[in-house]
Amino acid sequence: MVTTHPRKKAFFALLLLVSAASLGITMALYIAPGSLGQRIFSLCKVWLLALPLVWFIWVDHGKFRLSLPKKNELLVGTLLGLLMFGIILSAYWLLGQQWIDVTDVQTKAKQAGITSPKIYLGGALYFTFINALIEEYIWRWFVYKKCEVLVSGTKAVFLAAMLFTLHHIIALAAYTADWGVVLLGSLGVFIAGAVWSWCYLTYRTLWSSYISHILADLAIAIVGWHLLFGSLR
Repeated sequence: MVTTHPRKKAFFALLLLVSAASLGITMALYIAPGSLGQRIFSLCKVWLLALPLVWFIWVDHGKFRLSLPKKNELLVGTLLGLLMFGIILSAYWLLGQQWIDVTDVQTKAKQAGITSPKIYLGGALYFTFINALIEEYIWRWFVYKKCEVLVSGTKAVFLAAMLFTLHHIIALAAYTADWGVVLLGSLGVFIAGAVWSWCYLTYRTLWSSYISHILADLAIAIVGWHLLFGSLR
Protein backbone atom coordinates (compact mmCIF):
# COMPACT_ATOMS: atom_id res chain seq x y z
CA MET A 1 0.00 0.00 0.00
CA VAL A 2 1.32 3.46 -0.89
CA THR A 3 2.39 5.53 2.10
CA THR A 4 0.06 8.37 3.11
CA HIS A 5 2.84 10.92 3.67
CA PRO A 6 2.46 13.49 0.82
CA ARG A 7 6.18 13.94 0.14
CA LYS A 8 6.84 10.20 0.17
CA LYS A 9 3.87 9.60 -2.12
CA ALA A 10 5.10 12.26 -4.54
CA PHE A 11 8.63 10.81 -4.56
CA PHE A 12 7.31 7.30 -5.17
CA ALA A 13 5.08 8.51 -8.01
CA LEU A 14 8.02 10.28 -9.68
CA LEU A 15 10.24 7.23 -9.26
CA LEU A 16 7.68 4.96 -10.91
CA LEU A 17 7.11 7.32 -13.83
CA VAL A 18 10.55 8.76 -14.60
CA SER A 19 12.28 5.37 -14.41
CA ALA A 20 9.74 3.90 -16.85
CA ALA A 21 10.40 6.70 -19.36
CA SER A 22 14.14 6.01 -19.29
CA LEU A 23 13.68 2.22 -19.32
CA GLY A 24 11.55 2.27 -22.46
CA ILE A 25 14.05 4.37 -24.41
CA THR A 26 17.03 2.34 -23.18
CA MET A 27 15.47 -0.99 -24.13
CA ALA A 28 14.35 0.19 -27.57
CA LEU A 29 17.58 1.92 -28.58
CA TYR A 30 20.38 0.15 -26.68
CA ILE A 31 19.66 -3.15 -24.96
CA ALA A 32 17.14 -4.84 -27.25
CA PRO A 33 16.66 -2.88 -30.47
CA GLY A 34 14.09 -4.58 -32.63
CA SER A 35 10.74 -6.18 -31.85
CA LEU A 36 11.48 -6.96 -28.19
CA GLY A 37 12.72 -3.46 -27.46
CA GLN A 38 9.74 -1.93 -29.23
CA ARG A 39 7.32 -4.07 -27.25
CA ILE A 40 8.91 -3.00 -23.97
CA PHE A 41 8.94 0.61 -25.17
CA SER A 42 5.22 0.36 -25.98
CA LEU A 43 4.45 -1.13 -22.57
CA CYS A 44 6.36 1.70 -20.91
CA LYS A 45 4.37 4.23 -22.95
CA VAL A 46 1.13 2.64 -21.76
CA TRP A 47 2.46 2.85 -18.19
CA LEU A 48 3.32 6.53 -18.64
CA LEU A 49 -0.19 7.22 -19.90
CA ALA A 50 -2.00 5.17 -17.27
CA LEU A 51 -0.03 5.93 -14.12
CA PRO A 52 -0.91 9.66 -13.82
CA LEU A 53 -4.61 8.94 -14.35
CA VAL A 54 -4.72 6.00 -11.94
CA TRP A 55 -2.69 7.87 -9.34
CA PHE A 56 -4.89 10.96 -9.61
CA ILE A 57 -8.08 8.95 -9.11
CA TRP A 58 -7.05 6.24 -6.64
CA VAL A 59 -4.24 7.83 -4.63
CA ASP A 60 -4.89 11.57 -4.77
CA HIS A 61 -8.70 11.19 -4.98
CA GLY A 62 -8.75 14.13 -7.36
CA LYS A 63 -11.59 15.53 -9.42
CA PHE A 64 -11.27 16.49 -13.09
CA ARG A 65 -11.86 20.06 -14.16
CA LEU A 66 -11.82 21.16 -17.79
CA SER A 67 -11.36 24.80 -18.73
CA LEU A 68 -11.41 26.69 -22.01
CA PRO A 69 -8.25 28.63 -22.91
CA LYS A 70 -8.06 32.29 -21.99
CA LYS A 71 -6.74 34.90 -24.39
CA ASN A 72 -3.56 35.53 -22.42
CA GLU A 73 -2.79 31.79 -22.32
CA LEU A 74 -3.17 31.55 -26.09
CA LEU A 75 -1.06 34.66 -26.63
CA VAL A 76 1.73 33.59 -24.28
CA GLY A 77 1.76 30.06 -25.70
CA THR A 78 1.97 31.35 -29.27
CA LEU A 79 4.71 33.88 -28.52
CA LEU A 80 6.81 31.37 -26.58
CA GLY A 81 6.28 28.78 -29.30
CA LEU A 82 7.36 31.14 -32.07
CA LEU A 83 10.45 32.05 -30.04
CA MET A 84 11.32 28.37 -29.60
CA PHE A 85 10.60 27.72 -33.28
CA GLY A 86 13.06 30.42 -34.30
CA ILE A 87 15.75 29.35 -31.84
CA ILE A 88 15.61 25.68 -32.90
CA LEU A 89 15.85 26.43 -36.62
CA SER A 90 18.56 29.07 -36.11
CA ALA A 91 20.62 26.67 -33.97
CA TYR A 92 20.32 24.02 -36.66
CA TRP A 93 21.23 26.29 -39.57
CA LEU A 94 24.13 27.92 -37.71
CA LEU A 95 25.57 24.96 -35.78
CA GLY A 96 23.65 21.74 -36.25
CA GLN A 97 24.42 21.21 -39.92
CA GLN A 98 28.14 21.27 -39.14
CA TRP A 99 27.93 19.09 -36.03
CA ILE A 100 25.39 16.42 -36.91
CA ASP A 101 26.51 13.31 -38.77
CA VAL A 102 23.74 13.06 -41.38
CA THR A 103 24.65 9.52 -42.45
CA ASP A 104 24.48 8.28 -38.87
CA VAL A 105 21.09 9.93 -38.32
CA GLN A 106 19.71 8.46 -41.55
CA THR A 107 20.96 4.99 -40.60
CA LYS A 108 19.35 5.17 -37.15
CA ALA A 109 16.11 6.45 -38.69
CA LYS A 110 15.96 3.48 -41.09
CA GLN A 111 16.58 1.10 -38.19
CA ALA A 112 13.60 2.71 -36.44
CA GLY A 113 11.42 2.07 -39.51
CA ILE A 114 11.47 5.56 -41.06
CA THR A 115 12.02 4.50 -44.65
CA SER A 116 10.00 7.02 -46.66
CA PRO A 117 8.78 10.63 -46.54
CA LYS A 118 5.20 9.45 -45.97
CA ILE A 119 6.18 7.44 -42.90
CA TYR A 120 8.18 10.38 -41.59
CA LEU A 121 5.35 12.86 -42.14
CA GLY A 122 2.90 10.56 -40.37
CA GLY A 123 5.23 10.27 -37.40
CA ALA A 124 5.94 14.00 -37.43
CA LEU A 125 2.23 14.85 -37.32
CA TYR A 126 1.74 12.45 -34.43
CA PHE A 127 4.66 13.85 -32.42
CA THR A 128 3.79 17.47 -33.18
CA PHE A 129 0.13 17.34 -32.17
CA ILE A 130 -0.61 14.15 -30.23
CA ASN A 131 2.66 13.36 -28.47
CA ALA A 132 3.06 17.02 -27.46
CA LEU A 133 -0.27 16.83 -25.64
CA ILE A 134 0.64 13.51 -24.06
CA GLU A 135 3.94 14.92 -22.82
CA GLU A 136 2.21 17.96 -21.33
CA TYR A 137 -0.28 15.68 -19.58
CA ILE A 138 2.53 13.51 -18.19
CA TRP A 139 5.33 15.98 -17.46
CA ARG A 140 3.46 19.14 -16.51
CA TRP A 141 0.02 18.05 -15.27
CA PHE A 142 1.46 15.12 -13.27
CA VAL A 143 5.23 15.36 -12.83
CA TYR A 144 5.40 19.09 -12.18
CA LYS A 145 2.60 18.88 -9.61
CA LYS A 146 4.45 16.07 -7.81
CA CYS A 147 7.67 18.11 -7.87
CA GLU A 148 5.75 20.94 -6.20
CA VAL A 149 5.02 18.65 -3.28
CA LEU A 150 8.75 18.05 -2.80
CA VAL A 151 10.06 21.60 -3.32
CA SER A 152 8.71 25.13 -3.72
CA GLY A 153 7.11 26.30 -6.97
CA THR A 154 10.19 27.90 -8.58
CA LYS A 155 12.48 25.03 -7.59
CA ALA A 156 9.84 22.59 -8.82
CA VAL A 157 10.06 24.21 -12.27
CA PHE A 158 13.73 23.25 -12.54
CA LEU A 159 13.29 19.83 -10.93
CA ALA A 160 10.49 18.94 -13.36
CA ALA A 161 12.59 20.21 -16.28
CA MET A 162 15.52 18.05 -15.18
CA LEU A 163 13.34 14.94 -14.92
CA PHE A 164 11.82 15.74 -18.34
CA THR A 165 15.32 15.96 -19.84
CA LEU A 166 16.67 12.61 -18.59
CA HIS A 167 15.09 10.29 -21.16
CA HIS A 168 15.74 12.84 -23.93
CA ILE A 169 19.47 12.64 -23.16
CA ILE A 170 19.32 8.85 -23.59
CA ALA A 171 17.50 9.21 -26.91
CA LEU A 172 19.80 11.95 -28.26
CA ALA A 173 22.90 9.93 -27.40
CA ALA A 174 21.52 6.99 -29.37
CA TYR A 175 21.11 9.04 -32.55
CA THR A 176 24.44 10.86 -32.55
CA ALA A 177 27.92 10.13 -31.25
CA ASP A 178 28.72 13.86 -31.01
CA TRP A 179 28.42 14.85 -27.35
CA GLY A 180 28.36 18.50 -28.35
CA VAL A 181 25.06 17.87 -30.13
CA VAL A 182 23.78 15.82 -27.17
CA LEU A 183 24.66 18.58 -24.68
CA LEU A 184 23.20 21.35 -26.84
CA GLY A 185 20.03 19.37 -27.51
CA SER A 186 19.68 18.41 -23.84
CA LEU A 187 20.10 22.03 -22.79
CA GLY A 188 17.37 23.00 -25.23
CA VAL A 189 15.04 20.31 -23.84
CA PHE A 190 15.77 21.44 -20.27
CA ILE A 191 15.03 25.09 -21.06
CA ALA A 192 11.84 24.15 -22.89
CA GLY A 193 10.77 21.92 -19.98
CA ALA A 194 11.40 24.77 -17.54
CA VAL A 195 9.40 27.20 -19.68
CA TRP A 196 6.47 24.78 -19.95
CA SER A 197 6.55 24.05 -16.21
CA TRP A 198 6.54 27.80 -15.58
CA CYS A 199 3.48 28.06 -17.82
CA TYR A 200 1.71 25.46 -15.71
CA LEU A 201 2.81 27.19 -12.49
CA THR A 202 1.41 30.47 -13.82
CA TYR A 203 -1.88 29.38 -15.41
CA ARG A 204 -2.60 25.95 -13.90
CA THR A 205 -3.73 24.69 -17.29
CA LEU A 206 -1.92 23.04 -20.21
CA TRP A 207 -3.05 25.42 -22.96
CA SER A 208 -0.04 27.75 -23.12
CA SER A 209 2.53 24.97 -22.75
CA TYR A 210 0.75 22.77 -25.30
CA ILE A 211 0.59 25.50 -27.95
CA SER A 212 4.26 26.40 -27.56
CA HIS A 213 5.16 22.69 -27.50
CA ILE A 214 3.42 22.21 -30.86
CA LEU A 215 5.47 25.00 -32.45
CA ALA A 216 8.73 23.71 -30.96
CA ASP A 217 8.04 20.18 -32.22
CA LEU A 218 7.14 21.59 -35.64
CA ALA A 219 10.61 23.13 -35.84
CA ILE A 220 12.18 19.81 -34.84
CA ALA A 221 10.12 18.06 -37.53
CA ILE A 222 11.48 20.50 -40.14
CA VAL A 223 15.04 19.80 -38.98
CA GLY A 224 14.40 16.06 -39.13
CA TRP A 225 13.01 16.32 -42.65
CA HIS A 226 16.07 18.24 -43.81
CA LEU A 227 18.42 15.71 -42.22
CA LEU A 228 16.65 12.69 -43.72
CA PHE A 229 15.55 13.95 -47.11
CA GLY A 230 17.92 16.80 -47.83
CA SER A 231 15.49 19.64 -48.56
CA LEU A 232 12.37 21.37 -47.34
CA ARG A 233 10.44 20.73 -50.56
